[in-house]
Amino acid sequence: YLLRQLISRDFKTKYKRSILGVFWSFLNPLLSMLVQYIVFSTLFKSDIPNFALYLLIGIVCFNFFSEAATMALTSIVGNASLITKVYVPKYIYPVSRVLSSTVNLLLSLIPLFAVMILTRAPIKPAILLLPFGLFCLISFSLGVGLCLATAMVFFRDTQFLWGVVSMLWMYVTPIIYPETIIPEKFMLIFKCNPLYHIVRFIRIIMMDGISPEPKAYILCLIVSLVPLLIGLFVFKKYQDKFVLNL
Repeated sequence: YLLRQLISRDFKTKYKRSILGVFWSFLNPLLSMLVQYIVFSTLFKSDIPNFALYLLIGIVCFNFFSEAATMALTSIVGNASLITKVYVPKYIYPVSRVLSSTVNLLLSLIPLFAVMILTRAPIKPAILLLPFGLFCLISFSLGVGLCLATAMVFFRDTQFLWGVVSMLWMYVTPIIYPETIIPEKFMLIFKCNPLYHIVRFIRIIMMDGISPEPKAYILCLIVSLVPLLIGLFVFKKYQDKFVLNL
């Protein structure tokens, strides 16, 4: 019940006094795609097949990750008044932030499917694998969010460092460019980016209409569940010290 109330509160607060309200969940990824599509398909002559869909998938995935991690980062510090007065399992706060971002992610899928239809991308049974890709994306984001929420309690500069890190993370993830432009000698380092594997998985099933190779499933599980387990371990280890530092 509490988790449901916190998710509802976060979702309503985000669009409070907004004229378009929840419609921004549709509009934001579309406007971002439109601007970047014009720049990279016209000025830089991108040769990626169905670049609009390629770009929108990357934007939706990264926007969710960035939003979920950023909201989770302040989940403990932002609820200090509740944490110091009422006993509630502390993991509820970052989890509720990530889940409220998940609502936006699900709403963003509507314009994503609309672009699939408009660009005549193949809609095949492989699309049923999308929940697996989304599960990996959400798990990875929650793991990062738990680590950030813990760090923020003890080191308040985390929010400023995260702003820089998230910007760099966006550029090292193939959102607006194809991975083929990366020199072969750097590909091993490039593939250490967990988002690379998750975004690639989702693009294959949505753009090509086929199931990725078995190795892709294993990599997606590893890069999502390992950070989640690390986040849970770190959060549980230090949560009893939160009250002393709020």
